[in-house]
Amino acid sequence: MKQETTPLMSIIIAVFNGAKTLQQCIDSVAQQTYVNMELIIIDGGSKDGTVDLLMANSEQINYWISEPDSGIYNAWNKGLSQAKGEWICFLGADDYFWDAQVLDRMASKLATIPTDIRVAYGQIMLLNNDGENLYPIGEPWSEVKERFKQVMIIPHPGLMHRRSLFERHGNFDESFRIGGDYELLLRELRTAEAIFVPDIIMIGMRQGGLSSSPSNSIEAMWDIRRAQKMHGLIFPGYFWVMALIRVYLRLILWSLAGEEMTRKLIDLGRRVKGLPLYWTKT
Repeated sequence: MKQETTPLMSIIIAVFNGAKTLQQCIDSVAQQTYVNMELIIIDGGSKDGTVDLLMANSEQINYWISEPDSGIYNAWNKGLSQAKGEWICFLGADDYFWDAQVLDRMASKLATIPTDIRVAYGQIMLLNNDGENLYPIGEPWSEVKERFKQVMIIPHPGLMHRRSLFERHGNFDESFRIGGDYELLLRELRTAEAIFVPDIIMIGMRQGGLSSSPSNSIEAMWDIRRAQKMHGLIFPGYFWVMALIRVYLRLILWSLAGEEMTRKLIDLGRRVKGLPLYWTKT
């Protein structure tokens, strides 16, 4: 694949006090065999050694800044103002590209899709805090497109946004704390199509981020509902209602039985359904 025929890809990383994991994230970008890319890192004014890491890796980074921000969507919007790529993806400091050929394989797929497709994604591998693989998530668009109007069903880390998506719809809505990625994608995918790229695990994603915290689960659900209303979806839908019920039941169990027992009970239910364990692993 010749470099001059491949699109520039922008990788934007938002970080705040992420010194423990940021180096692995940067290394996973630097090790990519795909060469036509740029790395942009927006730090929220870290005090834990993150800035030292950014300085030490400055040759690998096309642009970085460290200053206070108002949240992850503010940071990603700052990154967007610097990005020059035809395709843009977003990572957190806890995420990393799964292997060195991820972008090469994705680029070969992106070259074949119509220009009116502005969203392409693969799978991500969920990891616990010890780095143990849990299971991959990400399903074909044809199977989840209707559910997406009700819940965030496609993985956002490593998802490829065509530049024209932002030109058409604008940047992330910074009034959201958790659901801004869903709201942005809903602007496009409420009526448009996405492409699922099979057989590619894009990202290793540690659990424990903002939206995966049980204490933030209800806020995430209501952020989704607010996004739905913003885009004319009057009724939340069956999948959203069931997801909200599960969140409330989980939090009630948490308060009555304690965290450890609740995790065991939820995973027992997952085992009965034939699903992989999650709550006792994270």
